[in-house]
Amino acid sequence: MKNLLLLVSVFFGSSLLATNVRNYTRTTTYKMFRTDASAGPIGTVHVLIDKSNYELSLYDSKGWYATYPVVFGNNSLSDKKMQGDRNTPEGNFRIIGKRVHNKWYRFMHIDYPNKESYTKFNMRKQRGEIPPNAQIGGAIGIHGTWPREDFVVDHYKNWTEGCISMKRSDVDEIYRYCPVGTRVTIRK
Repeated sequence: MKNLLLLVSVFFGSSLLATNVRNYTRTTTYKMFRTDASAGPIGTVHVLIDKSNYELSLYDSKGWYATYPVVFGNNSLSDKKMQGDRNTPEGNFRIIGKRVHNKWYRFMHIDYPNKESYTKFNMRKQRGEIPPNAQIGGAIGIHGTWPREDFVVDHYKNWTEGCISMKRSDVDEIYRYCPVGTRVTIRK
């Protein structure tokens, strides 16, 4: 009788747990555009990356232009603290370089670490949050996925070393719209 009671408890307990499991697949592959977006962005563009929503939004002089799905480095979605933590940095940056990349299709290098990043990094060192010999890291950018692996974006698979990864067709659009100097804000 005790075994039966234990078995029933385990069964119902696991059923309750299973109802709270999140489906980590996007229900649809989406890219949303403003209704008059067919001609492309107007004027100066600005990129806003929202880590909590796994989205990159592009704004132009008229306001919101488009939103694209993205993935990041570490699943914690924490702010980058040091080299090797695989976290995506948060803050205000600029695109400082653009190039075609043999693995990731297009790469837009952002100016991490910048003055704001160094200030946060040094404060964390002083508070003992990171080891005294830690390095800040670098080479962070917005880029595509590996060839034939756009599905990682739909499945929320954070795989980078701290960069922002998009589907290849999406990064191709952003690459055309964002010149060197474009402002990039990353937030959680």
